[in-house]
Amino acid sequence: MTKKGFNTINLHSDRRDNPEHGVLHKAIHPSVAYGYEDARELAEVFQGKRAGYNYGRQLNPTVTALQNRITAMEDGIATAVFATGMAAIASTMLSLLKQGDHIVSSAFLFGNTNSLFGTFQSLGIEVTFVDATDVVEVKSAIKENTRLVFVETIANPATQIADLAGIGALCKRENIIFCVDNTMTSPHLFQPKSVGASFSVNSLTKYIGGHGNALGGAITDTGLYDWTSFANIYDDYKNQDPQLWGITQVKKKGLRDIGASLGPEAAHHLAVGSETLSLRMKQACSNAQEVAEFCAQHPKVKQVYYPGLPEHPQHTRAKELFNGFGSIMSIDLVDSVDCFDVLNAMDNIVSSSNLGDTRTLAIPVAHTIYYEMGAERRSSMGIGDSMIRFSIGIEEVDDLLADFKKALA
Repeated sequence: MTKKGFNTINLHSDRRDNPEHGVLHKAIHPSVAYGYEDARELAEVFQGKRAGYNYGRQLNPTVTALQNRITAMEDGIATAVFATGMAAIASTMLSLLKQGDHIVSSAFLFGNTNSLFGTFQSLGIEVTFVDATDVVEVKSAIKENTRLVFVETIANPATQIADLAGIGALCKRENIIFCVDNTMTSPHLFQPKSVGASFSVNSLTKYIGGHGNALGGAITDTGLYDWTSFANIYDDYKNQDPQLWGITQVKKKGLRDIGASLGPEAAHHLAVGSETLSLRMKQACSNAQEVAEFCAQHPKVKQVYYPGLPEHPQHTRAKELFNGFGSIMSIDLVDSVDCFDVLNAMDNIVSSSNLGDTRTLAIPVAHTIYYEMGAERRSSMGIGDSMIRFSIGIEEVDDLLADFKKALA
């Protein structure tokens, strides 16, 4: 049977799960508690011997439907969803790693993830930051206690692209978990499984939800890692298919114990929003390419960071790996131009900290989301005081270009 396309699978995901009354979207189930006529069945659900629901903090039918969608998008075997993308990362790491374990992470990292890894270090989990655009740098950082390598597909905000294929091959040889944050590309542009990733992380708030109306995060097990070789799996979670040991421990020790649960209403918003993911991404990527090309020729712009430009250091890599170059671009302004003046002169472009919205959003990076990091660390990541990050939306590109022309004039 011919495999169906990305959009077709996603659009019909709920319907094929036989929802009540023939509805096309999974209903919103707000109930926190679930009752059983036979108390033995309730006990079996708790013990993992029977499929079912026991408490809303752990699972919900609306949330299950969203998890199934994300699993299909990522071509994985199972997904756990959380209240936010940061909750997905934190819960996964804390459920699988122990004091004395070691992480190798890309140095070009989202500010909050960088802050979280600093917290891990204070708890006795070692973290080494490297230039992940070069697999040699990753390899040189691996130690006997290295349990996991973490990278982003396209770094925020300077758009460095990790050597995803090289790192995937390295992690396979060394039997190390390879965790890829796929937020900036989304499953439409890239599936981390294709480069050997063990886990794919998505902030559902961004492109998958796409409308800035719901928070959410997800971790998907691709099925490629051999969990029978991982020393940190608890015996309690070895009573089922070994492929599911890792994601089961994430759901139990991460989602259940930490409690960063996704609510059913947010799950519904995210699921419905995901149905237009590919359409939105195509328009946003096309707009970003035109805006980046315009900025690259403008005398008030010192540098443009966008993988779709031939001069981008990893342009060829992006072209080989991704189905598009994404909609994140950043610019450095010449010294005589104030980034706040530029932002305040824009009309259709909104000063906002989110990204992946239908609208184009912009933010002065060094003064906001990376301010807490400090000047020295920002400099090491290539973030200058005049940098503006843009999350290009789906407006008519001529209106966006008019904003840039006016603001940079």
